[in-house]
Amino acid sequence: CACVLYCGQMEDYHKPDQQTVQALRNIATRLRINSIKATTAAGSGHPTSCCSAAEIMSVLFFHSMKYRPEDPRNPNNDRFILSKKQQFVDVATGSLGQGLGAACGMAYTGKYFDKASYRVFCLLGDGELSEGSVWEAMAFASFYQLDNLVAILDINRLGQSEPAPLQHHVEKYQRRCEAFGWHSIITDGHSVEELCKVLSQPCHQPLAIIAKTIKGKGIPAAEDKMGWHGKPLPKDMSESVIRELQSRIISCNKRLRPAPPNEDTSSISLRNIRMPSAPNYKPGEKIATRKAYGVALAKLGRYNEHVVVLDGDTKNSTFSELFKSEHPNRYVECYIAEQNMVSVAIGCAVRDRNIVFASTFATFFSRAYDQLRMAAISESNINLCGSHCGVSIGEDGPSQMGLEDLAMFRAIPTATVFYPSDGVSTEKAVELAAMTKGLCFIRTSRPENNIIYNCNEDFHVGQAKVVYKTNDDHVTVIGAGVTLHEALAAAEMLKKERINIRVIDPFTIKPLDSKVIIDSARATRGRIITVEDHYYEGGLGEAVCSAVVNEASFTVHRLAVSQVPRSGKPHELLRIFGIDRDAITQAVRKMLSSSANAK
Repeated sequence: CACVLYCGQMEDYHKPDQQTVQALRNIATRLRINSIKATTAAGSGHPTSCCSAAEIMSVLFFHSMKYRPEDPRNPNNDRFILSKKQQFVDVATGSLGQGLGAACGMAYTGKYFDKASYRVFCLLGDGELSEGSVWEAMAFASFYQLDNLVAILDINRLGQSEPAPLQHHVEKYQRRCEAFGWHSIITDGHSVEELCKVLSQPCHQPLAIIAKTIKGKGIPAAEDKMGWHGKPLPKDMSESVIRELQSRIISCNKRLRPAPPNEDTSSISLRNIRMPSAPNYKPGEKIATRKAYGVALAKLGRYNEHVVVLDGDTKNSTFSELFKSEHPNRYVECYIAEQNMVSVAIGCAVRDRNIVFASTFATFFSRAYDQLRMAAISESNINLCGSHCGVSIGEDGPSQMGLEDLAMFRAIPTATVFYPSDGVSTEKAVELAAMTKGLCFIRTSRPENNIIYNCNEDFHVGQAKVVYKTNDDHVTVIGAGVTLHEALAAAEMLKKERINIRVIDPFTIKPLDSKVIIDSARATRGRIITVEDHYYEGGLGEAVCSAVVNEASFTVHRLAVSQVPRSGKPHELLRIFGIDRDAITQAVRKMLSSSANAK
């Protein structure tokens, strides 16, 4: 291997004795044996990838990391993220390129929030180093000087279907890491002595260990050969390879146990996170729900010191800047790197160390959808706010309009989707999200709208509100956000024609309050109109259709954005795409006319 460079003097380094070295080698060999056994028995897996990292894992877990194996969730333990197509306890990273971002969130929490001595180790494969999200994380770590973070790059040369782009040119990896502000060391990834040394050194930067390894190490037929990725060994081959590996284990009396961690991480309870008081809005007052989100965050953070907020350089639009101005030490600027922002949020939320909110324009979460999907697989508790949804943002144009976000988040099994329509319900959504397990999404809008709820109004996940009704309603109209206000305006217009409509605010799109919708629809002879500032596919209308699909004689008419929009004034775009008050009144008249003709 190329020369090994060190940052800082190595006075604290104690070279392991030969018994320790042999014990670590034996553990690496046993890891290879167990990987081959497990994957052959399962008929699936990645034994060659496991074999390239055996010495790395042996040294990490039995020499370098400090943790209590009997208490793997202990907050004082060092953290480990296996990013190279496996999953570990804290986060799932089987979709490549995401582990380092989550590790950044853990390291940031350790350094700036917990102010503790635990370190974070992340093992990456060379194939995933083509992912841009890895380099977003690299930039984040160096900018925030995460000197408690160690990335180990397993450079085994071979990808899934062909060699990785840089193959074994480890010096090129080193220059790339250094360019991103990391201290970078090249080492022999199969030498336990070298690994012990590089993993023991102090450093004042994030540390990248570039470990040159051989894919399939210890499997003669597969060592450094294409065609073996993701393939378990046939039974007869596995048995012969295991016999050969077992013969390499040299008996020694040394039993290795990880060093215990420093007990310098405080216990945290995230229970009973609540607002200290009711919202402070007056009926008829106007406020955009995006601003109400920022007001609510700042208020929640005022009385809960473990609330932290991330943003992607949109804080003056999402209004997370209101939280930053009050709680600058708990605000994390992630800049325009939404994939990494979501991964960092996942890392910050690990082991229930923080209540995490992350915000950007709703449409920009689409580029981080894989991270969101993996957050669900990790059973992560993170809260996301997407502002500037729909055509109602107006002049900024279609590239900034969130029109797919409800479909995205509704498709995630663990997601709760809030769609508040005024300042009161937005504050309640923030409070409920902080207490709700899983992934929460809050959809906020740009236009200012009237406060419609009393400040003492009670809100619950999955509970809709009937905001307008009479004793003789003809049609149930369901709107959310700006379209709820259009529906209320339509109700007043129709009242002059002696047509009564019942208006429902779903509050959460997922879970949807099927009971209130079905009961209201039965009271209006099965007539339902949905109106939403979103594409037809996957939004409010389809959620309602799913809720009433088994109801006989129900008719659902959907109003939504039907094509890629353009720039314009908000009221013009609502009219052009048929989701304003006039479109609602027209749809109501048409539905009643159709019912009359059917009779």
